[in-house]
Amino acid sequence: MSPKLPQNNSQTITEYFNLHKNQLQGESAEDSYKFAFNDRAFLARKETLGIRFELELLKPDILLRENDIEHTITVFGSTRFVSSNRAYEMEREAKTTEEKEEAQRALLHSKYYDSARELGKLVAGYNATQADKHNKLHITTGGGPGIMEAANRGAFEAGDKTIGFNISLPREQSPNPYITPGLNFRFHYFALRKMHFMFKARAIVAFPGGFGSFDELFETLTLMQTKKVERFPIILVGKDFWCDVIDFQKMIKHGVIEQADVDLMHFVETAKEAWTVIKDWYDLA
Repeated sequence: MSPKLPQNNSQTITEYFNLHKNQLQGESAEDSYKFAFNDRAFLARKETLGIRFELELLKPDILLRENDIEHTITVFGSTRFVSSNRAYEMEREAKTTEEKEEAQRALLHSKYYDSARELGKLVAGYNATQADKHNKLHITTGGGPGIMEAANRGAFEAGDKTIGFNISLPREQSPNPYITPGLNFRFHYFALRKMHFMFKARAIVAFPGGFGSFDELFETLTLMQTKKVERFPIILVGKDFWCDVIDFQKMIKHGVIEQADVDLMHFVETAKEAWTVIKDWYDLA
């Protein structure tokens, strides 16, 4: 094989654990005598990839069931947005041209943070009216900062359970502090994390975001377009943003999608509008 052709194009679990190749051979008597489930080097081998997939699939599912979580609203959006209070602080503290420009962007986008926070509060308020825990909807996010923090925060501050599906990254993403203890999960594989975003989702609410938000949104649209999942509300907050960065009508013109595909999405401007779409869809009191 050419030395320029990589054997693996991803961050392997071996690299993540900082294991060396010779630690995966299991040649020493000490390593061979370890319980298989207690042998990190063995579990990091390429042959056990399927086992790792199964574990990442199984662990959150079991714990969510034990916490009576059956229905979720999954919220996507930028990690970079901050609250309006924080944005005003940045504006007051800005000294350089770059800092002032960053503060202006923060102020522009802070409405989305505040809206995601309000959505979490609205969902929590509905849950408080439900005697049957199996009727409740719970806010689920990727567990990080920005829009994820805001949605978790709104639900958490209203006294509700809130879920975070975090991911290991080369520059580690810390969980935000508004996730219920015991419902704060950590994934290595994006694919398994995205499966859990969908499993219990009864709606997707996508705020403006970057590559990650687009990836998660289009994965959901593809699953729904191909009828791999039952149809449920896909809500995009901020029509100007979404229609500016993605020209859906031009996609229709080019024949790569149909109007029915665009009709899968609901465009709204506020948290209340997003919650109304969900309430009307499921005829919630």
